Amino acid sequence: VQLVESGGGLVQAGGSLRLSCAASGSSFSIRDMGWYRQAPGKQRELVATITSGGGTTSYLDSVKGRFTISRDNAKNTMYLQMNSLKPEDTAVYYCHAQGVVRLGYDAVWGQGTLVTVSS
Repeated sequence: VQLVESGGGLVQAGGSLRLSCAASGSSFSIRDMGWYRQAPGKQRELVATITSGGGTTSYLDSVKGRFTISRDNAKNTMYLQMNSLKPEDTAVYYCHAQGVVRLGYDAVWGQGTLVTVSS
């Protein structure tokens, strides 16, 4: 699978953005997925995860109640709806597909999309 993120940009604090992660290939629907972010000078951190069927999600504490992860397996796309954005949300956001060991599929990263939140 290959992953391509889109939807990043510049937004004022309190605003919203929706990131998309479009996947090519046939394994998207069987992979757990996630969004990570990396701010300048900081380590990459896990923001949100979603299971292959979309039934279970998890979030970084600092984004709970503001961000929503979702997926549409029919469209091979995952989303991250980001509301009430804060300057500290500024980062490059990466889409991640978990590997599937039993099928020999490696984990995959997207190239990232930059989100900048101005105060």
